[in-house]
Amino acid sequence: MTPTLLAALTAAREAKRPVVLATRLPGGAQKLLPAPDAPEDLAAAAVRALARDESGTVKLADGEWFLQVHNPPMRIVVVGAVHIAQALVPLAAQLGLAVIVVDPRRSFATAERFPNVTISTEWPDEAMDALAPDARTAVVTLTHDPKLDDPALDRALKSPAFYIGALGSRKTHAARLKRLRELGHDEAALARIRGPVGLPIEAVTAPEIALSILAEIVAVRRGAPLSLAAAA
Repeated sequence: MTPTLLAALTAAREAKRPVVLATRLPGGAQKLLPAPDAPEDLAAAAVRALARDESGTVKLADGEWFLQVHNPPMRIVVVGAVHIAQALVPLAAQLGLAVIVVDPRRSFATAERFPNVTISTEWPDEAMDALAPDARTAVVTLTHDPKLDDPALDRALKSPAFYIGALGSRKTHAARLKRLRELGHDEAALARIRGPVGLPIEAVTAPEIALSILAEIVAVRRGAPLSLAAAA
């Protein structure tokens, strides 16, 4: 790898920008993608590799290339250090998600309740500004308190977060959408919020609700049709 290419790869990682390092086989010529001068089939293969989050060898018109994916880490920002969050956090970690719990209520957001988890006790809008959700970030609000959920959702809607979910009944969600409209969000933006959050599996307990949320996140991440949601 040339110093110039290494510097570009390092800069992409620091900026949390998804890139693919393509290596020609044989020969070892390398290219960092996306790039404006990349052949169309190589560029398309890189897009598919990033979407699958999977490195591997592809056969193209000009031969074989090994595509090494460099995606930013998958994250989930959980707003509300509540019982559902306690059930959700360990499950999310098992799915390979880096978890951040946000709650300014210090009696809830403790290391005892959330061991080995990054905790922010900043106000949700400030925490979200610092965390800067990207296209590999899911945001879930669980507090039922508009003073906490709304600022987080406001920031999430201004970000490229791939998943935004909010706990609450349909009535609660309708009221939430009204408040967010008043903050200036249009219908296209509001449609990004999955509320009530989670797949409709008739979940009742905290672990069941956590499971429904994470199942929906996985489905959205993998581009699944969400047939359960469509049938609800």
